[in-house]
Amino acid sequence: VVHISLNPHPDDRLTDTDMENIAREYMEKIGFGGQPYMVYKHEDIDRHHMHIVTIRVKEDGKAISSSNNFYQSKKATRELEKKYNLHTAERGQAISEIPLRKVNASEGDVKKQIANTVKAVVRGYHYQTLGELRAVLSLYNIAVEETRGIARNREYHGLVYSATDDNGNKVGNPFKASKIGPSVGYEAVQKRFAWSKKQITEGGIAASLKEKILPILAASSNTEDFKSRLQAQGMDVVFRYTDTGRIYGATFIDHDSRSVLNGSRMCKELSANALEQHFNNPHDHGQTQQGQTTGGSAFSGADQWQSQSAPSQDYDHSYSDFYGFGLFTTDNPAVDPAEEEFRRRMQRKKKKRRGPKL
Repeated sequence: VVHISLNPHPDDRLTDTDMENIAREYMEKIGFGGQPYMVYKHEDIDRHHMHIVTIRVKEDGKAISSSNNFYQSKKATRELEKKYNLHTAERGQAISEIPLRKVNASEGDVKKQIANTVKAVVRGYHYQTLGELRAVLSLYNIAVEETRGIARNREYHGLVYSATDDNGNKVGNPFKASKIGPSVGYEAVQKRFAWSKKQITEGGIAASLKEKILPILAASSNTEDFKSRLQAQGMDVVFRYTDTGRIYGATFIDHDSRSVLNGSRMCKELSANALEQHFNNPHDHGQTQQGQTTGGSAFSGADQWQSQSAPSQDYDHSYSDFYGFGLFTTDNPAVDPAEEEFRRRMQRKKKKRRGPKL
């Protein structure tokens, strides 16, 4: 799945027809004209902007090449800025952002694929823990882990990035952050934690996202419905499950504000326990219309959208795989307190089942 954001300058006054035409022409210019796609107009920040969601796989099963994404997008936006008399990037506003996409190991040059996406995410999103960074990277089939050890009598810490398949399983060899660049290394990410905390706090982002997410949750009957409705509003959620299928963690990604937050950071209703109860003990939400969105309007393009392509992938590992990253902290715990308490309860249950040692 490919996510694209088109962001005209606040002073550019565009009608819905203008925005629909711009989206269609942009897709054609970057080589996606024959693909199914959906366009959502958002008005919840200081300018009207669009989110486009599409797929790279064509009807014949072949994937559209992404080797020239940057140059195709840049050329397309310049042409559209000129045609529609929009503010240009040279005057301080680019109309679009280079679309991020999932890593596909079968296409080769995995290091370059990982590097391009990791650099954009690490420098472009707000996250306060390694777990939150891991959640947004998982949308693009990338895993990140901390490494530590002793070398020449000195303790060292580092990060390694790996490609994954759509189920979160690692494929191929991992790459040290040092092989990608200092901007995605251990120290850079730690600094980003502190900077992100300040931006999220001062910007009131958590409260704003809560107000956007809670009505969507109330209208959602199951996790897939919830994810689809969030995606229609430019957001994603990554759930983490125990081996028995219980939700023990949920991280929300808002692509408008570029913010990543564990649900419990926003409110009790979005904590793992509350979401588990909501979806496993559903209330009668009444009948909802398919395709209805909150706070935005939708256009459809090309052929009919294939719904099976929309959901983003979840973490699907044992809960024990996601701990041991306590060094990645500022003033915040490296893991969600509610998740940590759940982990402790599970460990106590395991010890009881094992019984006393002989």
